[in-house]
Amino acid sequence: MWHPDLQSGPLPLYERLVLTMARDIQTGLLAPGAKLPPQRDLAFRLGVSVGSVTRAYAEAERRGLLSAHVGRGSFVRGVLPAVPDVPAVERGTAMGQGRSGVIDLRCNTPPPVPLMPELKTALATLMARGALDPAVHYIQGAGLPHVRAAGAQWIARHYGLDFDAGHLIQCNGGQHGIALVFSSFCSPGDTVLCESSTFYGARMAADHLGLKLRGVAMDDDGLLPEALDRAAAETGSTLLFTLPTLHNPTTRTMSEQRRQEIAAVARARDLLILEDDAYYAYSERPRQILSYAPDRTLYLASLSKGVCPGFRLAFLALPPHLPRERLMRGIRALGYCPPALGALVFSQWVADGRIDAIAQAVQAEASARWDLARSMLGAFIARPGASHSPHAWLPMSALEAERVTARLLRAGVEVTPPDASSVSPQADTGLRLCLGAPEDRDELGRALGIIAGAITGHGSVDRDGII
Repeated sequence: MWHPDLQSGPLPLYERLVLTMARDIQTGLLAPGAKLPPQRDLAFRLGVSVGSVTRAYAEAERRGLLSAHVGRGSFVRGVLPAVPDVPAVERGTAMGQGRSGVIDLRCNTPPPVPLMPELKTALATLMARGALDPAVHYIQGAGLPHVRAAGAQWIARHYGLDFDAGHLIQCNGGQHGIALVFSSFCSPGDTVLCESSTFYGARMAADHLGLKLRGVAMDDDGLLPEALDRAAAETGSTLLFTLPTLHNPTTRTMSEQRRQEIAAVARARDLLILEDDAYYAYSERPRQILSYAPDRTLYLASLSKGVCPGFRLAFLALPPHLPRERLMRGIRALGYCPPALGALVFSQWVADGRIDAIAQAVQAEASARWDLARSMLGAFIARPGASHSPHAWLPMSALEAERVTARLLRAGVEVTPPDASSVSPQADTGLRLCLGAPEDRDELGRALGIIAGAITGHGSVDRDGII
């Protein structure tokens, strides 16, 4: 009987179980054809929830590690394929389409709007102008000057902030910007402060760089100033990472008073602040923390959540006194320079105004999807810190979240693992639903109907196969 030796780490429990299974198959500890323990038995022996084991078995089957047979059990397959370190995002014609019959609500992407005509027009214009040449060459590490100028215009129009284009750094998406700041202003073993639940990508970056994350308690208004002050004093941390606007995953937005209080604590404790405003486009445009602490806030604005994730484009603004060369060394070491093609298209969209029409279309679709989710899930959804959000937060106990996740998986809907964002034992528990991932509203509606049934117990997802 298989006795997996689970390793600790930031990955969700189910993912660590899948990686352990893959390792044991690779080393021969699990032979081809070996029968795996029943899910309930393995959960009992490991002291974990049945939902986590169910999800691990389903993910292992998706990756080709095992085959499941109703009434017989799960068996190790004879051939071991390559196994990715994180679940692969499968896509048919849209992000929400995974393997056949499964609706994937895990990836927090903007809802799909028609972009191909806009892309073709921009490329044709760039070609006619002879402006595509940088796409096939190395460019400056901080990005092309005219792309950063376009970035400054875009931020001014959509974020209400005025930056000198020369002070912006072009990043390969928001995730790249986070990793750059973490690696440039922290050393292995240092502690980064963040909300008690935070962006999964920040967890991965911290773990990869040998950094510790300290989750800071929140209330409905976001980070608690007194908890931040206490955490800074106890850890000696010099960096706070925060998502103050439509926080991922809880959709909370800090009030302006709370932002001022957080800025005051940062000033008193000499903290740098990395303000990730990935979801600002969906907000009521509150004043950024940057406005209250311009001397210590690094500001990150990304296209990934409000325009187009495939461009891998974000802009990072630093306070003037910070050593910019630290970040430039990181860029040169990890990628030499940012990619140019998507950035060139972006700059053309800014120049001809198409970026504004695209952003408006994304917001209109996101609003319609939010209304659909609210109409079908009602009181289960936490009220967001804006009129709508690309993701919905369903508060519930950790045990119930695991149970609902397992029911949904059996019914053909995948959601973000409940523990993916947790940094602290005091973190809020629940489920995040990414409303932009499905191909269209009909597919989203089917998923929401299944979710409503799984929560209320009125669906048939737990009764399949019972006779």
